[in-house]
Amino acid sequence: MTDLTAPGTVRMATAQGRWVLVTAVIGSGMAMLDSTVVNVALPRIGTDLNTSLAALQWTVNAYLLTLAALLLLGGALGDRYGRRRIFLIGMVWFAAASLLCGLAPNAAVLLTARALQGIGGALLTPGSLALIQAVFHPDERSRAVGAWSGLGGVATAVGPFLGGWLVDGPGWRWVFFLNVPLALVCVPLAARHVPETRDPTTHGRFDVPGAALGALALAGVTYALIAAPARGAAPDVLLAGAAGVLLAAAFLAVERRHPDPMLPPWLFGLRQFTAVNAVTVCVYAAFGGFFFLTVVFLQVAAGYSALAAGTALLPTTVLMLLLSARSGELAQRIGPRLPLTLGPLLCAAGMLLMTRAGTDAPYGTAVLPAVTVLGCGMVLLVAPLTATVLASVDVAHAGLASGVNNAAARAAGLLAVAALPLLAGMGPEAYRSAGAFAAGYRRSLLLCAALLIVGAVLAWCTVRSAAPEPGTAEKAARAEGVAGREAPAGAGEEGAAGAGEMRPREEAGAPAGGERHCRPQCAYHCGVSAPPLDPGVPASAPEREDGG
Repeated sequence: MTDLTAPGTVRMATAQGRWVLVTAVIGSGMAMLDSTVVNVALPRIGTDLNTSLAALQWTVNAYLLTLAALLLLGGALGDRYGRRRIFLIGMVWFAAASLLCGLAPNAAVLLTARALQGIGGALLTPGSLALIQAVFHPDERSRAVGAWSGLGGVATAVGPFLGGWLVDGPGWRWVFFLNVPLALVCVPLAARHVPETRDPTTHGRFDVPGAALGALALAGVTYALIAAPARGAAPDVLLAGAAGVLLAAAFLAVERRHPDPMLPPWLFGLRQFTAVNAVTVCVYAAFGGFFFLTVVFLQVAAGYSALAAGTALLPTTVLMLLLSARSGELAQRIGPRLPLTLGPLLCAAGMLLMTRAGTDAPYGTAVLPAVTVLGCGMVLLVAPLTATVLASVDVAHAGLASGVNNAAARAAGLLAVAALPLLAGMGPEAYRSAGAFAAGYRRSLLLCAALLIVGAVLAWCTVRSAAPEPGTAEKAARAEGVAGREAPAGAGEEGAAGAGEMRPREEAGAPAGGERHCRPQCAYHCGVSAPPLDPGVPASAPEREDGG
């Protein structure tokens, strides 16, 4: 072990600071890569393992299911037991599950490994940001988070190209094998250069019942939606769907009674927070369905290679990488309502343009205009969405709000991937027929566009033109009796949301309730599957030119 600088004092310019940043970027980059490269491999996986469309849906959803259900819990575990320790466990777990995915001899093993991979992702994803928040000096945290989000965006942009190259070259299994050497590099770096940190103020019991019920509820509904095209109203399908709904009700009941709930009900007494999360569900359900189906369509129906299909969607990520910071600045000047309305409408226009693509879709005239318009809409939408979520709560609960918003987006994508083929009339073997899949794909695009239009209407009707005054939202929620009790001490104050230490240490003595709003630290918003986890920074903090 080298001599480590004390947590909270590391500087970006030091060797240790650079290694900590590299470690965090590799960790988050692994999870970001997974969200893009696996979709590109789906048609080859289906052909090689001789699976149905349902198995391809589960290849995506088994991962999303455990990730979305355990994301908030993963951050809380880091706060309690050590952020480096949980990060390393997540890294090793994720790599081991990836290896199992790559070695899978059949679909059943692959889907089991994907669910295990999601558990590792739930530890890894919040842990990478938690390391930065806990280790770097308060004066440089925004800069470090800005560098982390920018480099993570580059990883997201590279993902489709890399995935396509691997699928066309050594084969789809290398999409998963890729994570193993990354872990072999990252684990010793973290052990050598990252000091251990934890939150000494954490207390109470983990909300394991809530996490389990949430996962089982999503699993029941997802199973019913995916199985329905092949099995119709079979008893097991109806039973799974009904069980999912009942378990969701049980989850809400547990969250109301648990002393330290994973998803505090009082949050949804904040009208702006609830409104923005409703918009999030609509838009990320549409994005999840679009990106899942489009890479399959381009290969199965339009005849693209895996590399060409992955690269075809690159303009959306590049536009977000280049312009999201400016979009956030624009929203600060004009307020979030207009961007959150126009952004989904532009995205809907992009998806409607994509309906022109048929079985001979030329990229320059049929695909590029659509994905460019879609990317412009995402640029306009995503950064203001994150900023509005953070502005809707006090700074002490910013991490919690961001974690809930991120989990809501992933759950929405999960349900969209499960439901769209059913709603679009795609049969179990649809992906084996170019014509059948193209017809179902066009119907799916219309449904995704409709979801985006609903999101735009919700934003226009419910999102304020400007952020509420500091402290008023949470005071109003409690005054109306929504909370039922004070928010649990530590719920989000030091990262119980799943993004590590959520506020600078010099702010730790702020009064309970905080009375302060915050703005995002992440300058780049490039993830297509969920908004970024963002710890926020007090709105009164000075802007930095080099990040945040």
